[in-house]
Amino acid sequence: MKFLKFALPAVLAFTLFSCDITDSDDDTSIETPSSYEFTRNGESTVSFSGQTTRIRMAMELNGAMKDFDNSTEELLLQMYRNQSESGGDVDPYSESELNSSSKSIKSKVAASADYFSTNATGSAEIKTQFEEWISGQITEVFPNENQLAEQGVPGQIADGTSTRYINAQGFEYDQLVAKGLNGALMADQMLNNYLSPAVLDAGTNREDNDNEVLDGDNNYTTMEHKWDEAYGYLYGNSANPANPTPNVGAADDFLNKYLGRLEGDDDFAGTAQEIFDAFALGRAAIVEGDYELRDQQAENLREKISMMIGVRAVFYLQSGKTALDQENPDFGGAFHDLSEGYGFIYSLQFTRMPNTDEPYFTKAEVDGFLAQLTEGDGLWDIAPETLDQMANDIAAKFDFTVEEAAN
Repeated sequence: MKFLKFALPAVLAFTLFSCDITDSDDDTSIETPSSYEFTRNGESTVSFSGQTTRIRMAMELNGAMKDFDNSTEELLLQMYRNQSESGGDVDPYSESELNSSSKSIKSKVAASADYFSTNATGSAEIKTQFEEWISGQITEVFPNENQLAEQGVPGQIADGTSTRYINAQGFEYDQLVAKGLNGALMADQMLNNYLSPAVLDAGTNREDNDNEVLDGDNNYTTMEHKWDEAYGYLYGNSANPANPTPNVGAADDFLNKYLGRLEGDDDFAGTAQEIFDAFALGRAAIVEGDYELRDQQAENLREKISMMIGVRAVFYLQSGKTALDQENPDFGGAFHDLSEGYGFIYSLQFTRMPNTDEPYFTKAEVDGFLAQLTEGDGLWDIAPETLDQMANDIAAKFDFTVEEAAN
């Protein structure tokens, strides 16, 4: 029997358990680790530095898209591509480690094995869509920084004490990019790539994992590392990635942030622990070679991460509807919420129904929702009833109600 290895303080390890595996009549159970710490020969086997790098790159891109004084189209595209072809001689990022990295945001957008390995055209279209949003921020919004926005005219619009900057249809390009990356980068890589048997079991990965054949000079098997990379897209920028749940929501601007928002809603409280437990138990199952249990946890993660995207899409549709559906509509607040909602709706095509090869919503279905938001003068024309219908259509695919998501 191979023993599960993960690090806990010595006192806890002694008082709680000496081994996480219990055998009874050939029935093996694997307890869920309380922290995401796994070791081999006294050294950690956990690694997801690439995910941390891309999260930080995306966070810097988010900030730069609102920097009217310093950002240029060339700089923003270079931050997205991180390739010499992007143009510009200035290092795009504030962190030297990011500037010296060979990784990029673009290379992992719409790049999962399950959804895009045989769909190069679809992948290219999605990658290009983000570039168009980035360019639109510079060519449409930046020149009208001091222009008051109105129907068909880009510029600034008040949202309480905040100022938002929108295109002619009322959308904030920076929100489309930021919220769209939740799906096109984070969720797609997590749910449809690193948690996929096509990636976890590629080549001789199962045999190598069973025999603890390590990945080159690294202290992990390839399968262990692939699972960790999925984990990294949610927790890779956490202050304490081994025990991230107590501070969930504070690590980044992407899925971690919105898992924190979900956890703060009484209707969904406990989801953060359930997601962490699924990651930790799945990793423990890999150590023990229990691939059925591993795959069960992957399906749990697909369901819960997808649900989180659905909840946020409905939340922002309802928030936007509330801001518009009053005697004196709050256009600034509504447009901000609906821009965020647009990004989460866009992200629905990267979700994954458990035990299937399909997203909760196809690209065609997502495009249909987005067409309703963008037809005519876009958000200036949108009817509250349309937003209600979209919210109901989205919630109907998941195990939550519009009322629960809207809280």
